[in-house]
Amino acid sequence: MVDKRVNKVVLAYSGGLDTSIILKWLQTTYNCEVVTFTADLGQGEELGPARDKALLLGIKPENIYIEDLREEFVRDYVFPMFRANAAYEGVYLLGTSIARPLIAKKLIEIAEKVGGDAVSHGATGKGNDQVRFELTAYALKPDVVVIAPWREWDLRSREQLLAFAEQHQIPIAKDKRGEAPFSVDANLLHASSEGKVLEDPAQEVPDYVYSRTISPEDAPDKPTVISIDFEKGDATAIDGVKLSPATLLAKLNDLGRDNGIGRLDLVENRFVGMKSRGMYETPGGTILAVAHRAIESITLDRGAAHLKDQLMPQYAELIYNGFWFSPEREMLQALIDKSQEFVAGTVRLKLYKGGVHVIGRSSPYSLYDQDLVTFEEGAVAYDHRDAAGFIKLNALRLRTLGQRKKKLGL
Repeated sequence: MVDKRVNKVVLAYSGGLDTSIILKWLQTTYNCEVVTFTADLGQGEELGPARDKALLLGIKPENIYIEDLREEFVRDYVFPMFRANAAYEGVYLLGTSIARPLIAKKLIEIAEKVGGDAVSHGATGKGNDQVRFELTAYALKPDVVVIAPWREWDLRSREQLLAFAEQHQIPIAKDKRGEAPFSVDANLLHASSEGKVLEDPAQEVPDYVYSRTISPEDAPDKPTVISIDFEKGDATAIDGVKLSPATLLAKLNDLGRDNGIGRLDLVENRFVGMKSRGMYETPGGTILAVAHRAIESITLDRGAAHLKDQLMPQYAELIYNGFWFSPEREMLQALIDKSQEFVAGTVRLKLYKGGVHVIGRSSPYSLYDQDLVTFEEGAVAYDHRDAAGFIKLNALRLRTLGQRKKKLGL
């Protein structure tokens, strides 16, 4: 049902066929002014055509917003998430999930700036992204109207979408005439592919789906050795060269791509209730995740490290489900950031045919004491005889349980 309150809509606009159809549909269905917002998150595409397409579809130049968000994306979203070692269902590094709150936040900021009373997105009614966009929008602007065309319109087939495009003189690229073999979402952290040829989880991912990594079998036979420096849990340098957050991740992406690192074939549980098979490529993020755990291994106390690992699945699920701006995520973030105060130093890694191998780690704040762990006898602050009492105290309840079982003949 068309909301009569809508006069100006800010649309998350990629310049592709689907969002161009949405743009025209908003104009014709709501009879409203449309403002487009295109975010550069490092997806690797030229964004000039998005501006040109918007102009072609009648958008005023002052209503076209294109912003380079790469540094903000990595600094304020990716890095905080990596401090938590977040991985949804143990393996997915949340490349798509973490981008949505930033895009939605910018949609709201632009809506406030231009006097927009609604925002719109191109997420389908079956996926997670609709939830992520809209939870962020409502958190930041409770009275905003959200228009989700895929849940409203009656364009139910590819043929109907193409017919609508032709009717309204929306240019259709030749490769868009046929049904796409799979869909792709990309940013500086990852590229994800899903749908069509990937829908059967029993079938191997075709080689042509991969875009961010070479095959591990085709990677060089000689390993690549690098070092990554950390300060307060964030990577700051590669091989001793200081880099900005986005530049550093881009460099790690290059290293990961060339060594066949970061491929993940996953069947995941979507927040909306169904299982989905996707293929993710996260070359730089995979390297960064291994390196961060390595520097934590010598700088985090056992209790702090284990508490973080206990909280990580909940933190990762909050991001996956779209609750970046929830109080519980912010509370967990404060705890995580506190744990990173002394997570600093250097990790050396060997990259080889799809693998990331830690070969060294050092820190001025290291808790590792070689004198304590050495097998050689010496003047150390550990008396082997103390272990006997420690073991007996920890065994007390087990012995008590064992005695009861023996008494009952169990």
